[in-house]
Amino acid sequence: MGKKRKQREAETNGPAAKKEDTAASEERPKRTLLGWKEKPQENADAAATAPSFRNKEKVLVTCSRRINFRYRHLMLNVVSLLPHCKKDNKVESKEIKGATLNELVELRNCSSCLFFECRKHLDLYLWMAKCPNGPSVKFLVNAVHTMEELKLTGNHLKGSRPILTFSANFDKDAHWLLLKEMIIQIFGTPKGHQKSKPHHDHVFAFSIVDDHIWFRNYQIAVPHIESDKVPRGSLEKMTLVEVGPRFCLNPIKIFGGSFGGPTLYENPFYVSPNQIRALQKKQKTGKYAKKVKAKTRRKMHELSNPLEPDEFADMWKE
Repeated sequence: MGKKRKQREAETNGPAAKKEDTAASEERPKRTLLGWKEKPQENADAAATAPSFRNKEKVLVTCSRRINFRYRHLMLNVVSLLPHCKKDNKVESKEIKGATLNELVELRNCSSCLFFECRKHLDLYLWMAKCPNGPSVKFLVNAVHTMEELKLTGNHLKGSRPILTFSANFDKDAHWLLLKEMIIQIFGTPKGHQKSKPHHDHVFAFSIVDDHIWFRNYQIAVPHIESDKVPRGSLEKMTLVEVGPRFCLNPIKIFGGSFGGPTLYENPFYVSPNQIRALQKKQKTGKYAKKVKAKTRRKMHELSNPLEPDEFADMWKE
């Protein structure tokens, strides 16, 4: 009988004792690496439960068939500067290239696209698009200088994250603001990307001059001598050394969709390279016509003004 009474008392007192133990453990402060926490932080728990944004930007870089070797080297330089990009095979430059590129972007699990399109082995066009809903921009690329051609002294780690700098002109008009946002999303390496280095040691400079976007790439050079080491936060002894490549982007049109759609902006000052070459040919034809007219004028002048006969012309014939 005594054993049964003890078991009944233990069963009745058991849940109450467990509740007291759990209450005591909840009130007990938590131990962390930095010390004891007396009160739980509600804000930290809310931040941990809230969904955090992670940049998963991936860029597909490809080119058209029959591209020039110089423009292909420029594309490879851009691929080496963007660790978050994926390079694909050449695409035929036709009217249906938009649907083909959108399908490629979806297959490669990317969100943006850089398409280098070469026309007539002379002109290079750059398509910068956000897939699959847009917007997209078409540029004419001028003043192309690759890394191999320049042979500059600057050198930075491959895969390190760049610092993007823009001139003050980007904040003036709406289309420049749109281009700035697209450049930030495409050329900015996501934080924590598996192929990127966590630190910054080079700068991408985008500046607007004469309604053209000029691109430059600089290395942040810091002296490594112990006596000249730079303290954290000081910029006096830091210098910029150019790495390359160099190119200039002339915006032609901004479309609402990916590789097409409604036209949001059209450059009124754009002149196609075909028109420039046609004007140069006309100038050359004008030069030839001037030469022919000068010859005819000279002949007419000689006929209208004949030379007088010379007295001594036949002296030595005898």
